[in-house]
Amino acid sequence: MTKVFASPHDLIGSEGTLLGPSDWLTIEQGRIDGFAEVTEDRQWIHVDVERAKDGPFGGTIAHGYLTMSLVNHFLPQLIEVRGFTHAVNVGADRLRFLNPVRVGARIRGTGEIVSVETIKGAVQSIVRVTVEIDGEDKPACVVDTISRYYPEA
Repeated sequence: MTKVFASPHDLIGSEGTLLGPSDWLTIEQGRIDGFAEVTEDRQWIHVDVERAKDGPFGGTIAHGYLTMSLVNHFLPQLIEVRGFTHAVNVGADRLRFLNPVRVGARIRGTGEIVSVETIKGAVQSIVRVTVEIDGEDKPACVVDTISRYYPEA
């Protein structure tokens, strides 16, 4: 279920709030191939299905950065902030890839609001997103996302 905040100011004091989980998303080879094309990262472990069968994971795996980029898919399912004129994706901290995502695996996001502060007329939040793999004990990745919301007057 999405946690909704009526305004950026409502984020203040919400540290420790758990978010999610999001819906599951199945990672298909077509998504991996598409990511390889747009990033020009065509390493065989990602795109050569036949060769990867004999590789360390018994098949192709998603790029770590593909998994991280899907955090953008999960975040709106985890948290919704309303009442702002605009928002900025400031970046990310503490990115760790902990477990490969095999083709056909289902992943989802969970989150925790780590910090909230007022910066330059905006409210900035850090949400730690964990990308879980269905049936695995270890997550695919963990990343701290940084968002800045400019409240309506």
